[in-house]
Amino acid sequence: MTDTAAQIKETVTNNDVVLFMKGTKSMPQCGFSSRVAGVLNFMGVEFQDVNVLADDEIRQGIKDYSDWPTVPQLYVKGEFVGGCDIVTEMTLSGELDTLLEKNGVAFDKDAAEKIREANA
Repeated sequence: MTDTAAQIKETVTNNDVVLFMKGTKSMPQCGFSSRVAGVLNFMGVEFQDVNVLADDEIRQGIKDYSDWPTVPQLYVKGEFVGGCDIVTEMTLSGELDTLLEKNGVAFDKDAAEKIREANA
């Protein structure tokens, strides 16, 4: 395992929710990263953000680690969940709520409902 892969593994293992993204949760640098961070922030999910633009090795490493070609990438309890489209679909279907609940991750259920109502 490379140093980068080990670093990524440590990050996803030691944090309940991790978002590898372009930019930071307070200042996203692309629309897809902004959408996923926005959903997590709105739902009150505590998450670790990793700015892939700050480190080329992490930027490529996370794609190799997950075998997924794009960023953002969401991890819950060490498991790769998906990118923007998957997270959006899971939010709208309620699957994200279920995944968070199953893993003991706190979030605002009312906020999740508001997202679904706004997109119904």
